[in-house]
Amino acid sequence: MIDEQKNYLIHPNYIALGLLLMGVTSLFVGFSFSYIYLRVQSGSAPLALPPLFIINAIVLIIASYILHKAMQYYHEDRTEKYKQSLGLTLVLTIIFLMSQIYAWKQLLTSGILVNHSNMASFLYIISGVHFAHVIAGIPFLAIFYYTAVKKMVEPVSVLVYFTDPVKRRRLKMLTTYWHFLDALWIYLVVFFLVNSLI
Repeated sequence: MIDEQKNYLIHPNYIALGLLLMGVTSLFVGFSFSYIYLRVQSGSAPLALPPLFIINAIVLIIASYILHKAMQYYHEDRTEKYKQSLGLTLVLTIIFLMSQIYAWKQLLTSGILVNHSNMASFLYIISGVHFAHVIAGIPFLAIFYYTAVKKMVEPVSVLVYFTDPVKRRRLKMLTTYWHFLDALWIYLVVFFLVNSLI
């Protein structure tokens, strides 16, 4: 608890999150350049992006917006709205994951397997790595939702919850991570769409 009370110019947790996001960004930038390089070298035909990938982008944007609202409700001490927003974000994220699995199933059904071509392999790998990062964030979102539902039941516990600097920081980190995943998926969709037109 003593460490939590310290005054930091930038809290170590934010630094760790920043390093994580920079690492993930570098990974996907590397994937992007590798995709372009292999396509140019092999002269492979572009791979059409399944429409469901675009729909999934919309789902993630909505989820990210609602989580942003949850952060706003947290600062405004609006308990029920806060809990509802966390729950809805969790539901939308699960919908995204299920929809993404169905999108891969559509690709497989149409004969585009992982080893169909270099372009297909990259599509599966890149979307799969993003999928894994979304899954990695779900436990933290679920814990926030569970804690809010269980502990924010009476005025005193609500007051303690809303004034806890640790929870405020962790919620901000979770929101930043979710916005990052949203922006990353939009980038990937645009990247594959542009490549399919060239």
